[in-house]
Amino acid sequence: MPSDTTGFWTPVALSRDLPAGTVIPAWTAAGSIALWRSASGRISASADRCPHRGMRLSHGFVRGEALSCIYHGWSYGQAGNCLRIPAHPGLTPPETIRVDTHDVEETDSVIWVAVGTPVSKPPRLEGLIPLRSLTAFAGIAAIEAAAGSKGSPDGLVEIDTPTGTICLLLSAQEDGRTLIHVLLKGDAGLPAGIGASRAAESLRRRAEGLQKKEIAQ
Repeated sequence: MPSDTTGFWTPVALSRDLPAGTVIPAWTAAGSIALWRSASGRISASADRCPHRGMRLSHGFVRGEALSCIYHGWSYGQAGNCLRIPAHPGLTPPETIRVDTHDVEETDSVIWVAVGTPVSKPPRLEGLIPLRSLTAFAGIAAIEAAAGSKGSPDGLVEIDTPTGTICLLLSAQEDGRTLIHVLLKGDAGLPAGIGASRAAESLRRRAEGLQKKEIAQ
């Protein structure tokens, strides 16, 4: 994984998994985040903790251009500033009440969140079509071993399947897990998509088996 001192990008989700007006939990090396898309389609990445009582903001809801905590309804803008405290409707929240935010980019139908201060934009995935994401209870090393292939500097692992070559975009998660984004090379149609999904599931099982063996040794 790249160094925090230079900053790097983490592929946290596929665009299709974050419709307008929704929030989902995600994870980077900086910790848990609330990934949300406003009603107008703008994406934000906020620290997953409301400053009021510590409730996870990823359990909250999006209303318009703000993210609200499900506990007491405190609302935050895309810059992290508190916009509204329902218990005090006439109060303008002070600037000191805010949540940390991270830079976020959406490119080639993948959502990337910055850890640290990256020196460049996220890698381009031109020619690759995101299919689905799945979580493996195994580390990146076990997945590479199961695939018989090392990942590229951008975190891509290529595997050959009966229906064609697919790419796996890997992102380390907490507790030794790995988030796998399955990408197709070009628009290969429904049979290729089904085959790629089955191949990714099979690889996940092999990687989890290898991980268990390593832990047992």
